Amino acid sequence: MSDLAYAPGETIVVTGANRGIGLALTRELAQAGKRVVAACRAPNRARELAALAGAVEVRELDVADEGSVARFVASLAGEAVDVLVNNAGVGGGSHQAVRDMDYAAWREALEVNTIAPFRLATALLPNLRRSNRPRIVAVSSQMGSLHRKSAGMYAYRSSKAALNKVMQVLAVELEREGIVVCPVHPGWVRTGMGGPGAELSVDESAKGLAQWIESLGLEHSGRFWTWDGREHPW
Repeated sequence: MSDLAYAPGETIVVTGANRGIGLALTRELAQAGKRVVAACRAPNRARELAALAGAVEVRELDVADEGSVARFVASLAGEAVDVLVNNAGVGGGSHQAVRDMDYAAWREALEVNTIAPFRLATALLPNLRRSNRPRIVAVSSQMGSLHRKSAGMYAYRSSKAALNKVMQVLAVELEREGIVVCPVHPGWVRTGMGGPGAELSVDESAKGLAQWIESLGLEHSGRFWTWDGREHPW
């Protein structure tokens, strides 16, 4: 993807901003002159995010807790949100095999990875409607693509596949309002989940994601993309 000129002054909400891709994306967007509202469950324990205080606005948000979502949304009442980046997610636990499934962790994965992005997106619709270029981005994974055949990780894969469908449907329903909705595969990234052998650093992924977010228009809505601007098969 080629470099793009950022539009300064936009307000971007990033969930799961305390580590990994979320932290790197928060830093990248702040450096590009965006107003970043960085949300995480425990701001008092998010030391690296706290170090960005002043450059970003750090706020508490547990995406799986309805009350926490309501308080977070209330803190933005009357303000425009130009971009919502639903990045917060869980891996679904270490037991995701045919003969060894943690069903409680699977339910949590669906709650956090699938339901929570919908809950927050719909709760912030009044804010998004105040924007001239409203965009909803959901950090998904190629592991949720039905096009790819691979084994294991049932909880994580199914939660991301479901997220993709939720975002596709939401894109159809919000198109008439000019609200862009897209899931994105952030690449195979060297995080706690991706492991040390992954292809990309968090900074490489974040830079690509930031450029891709800046490029989004209605013609991209309802389609599955990669961090570097390529369309991904569903």
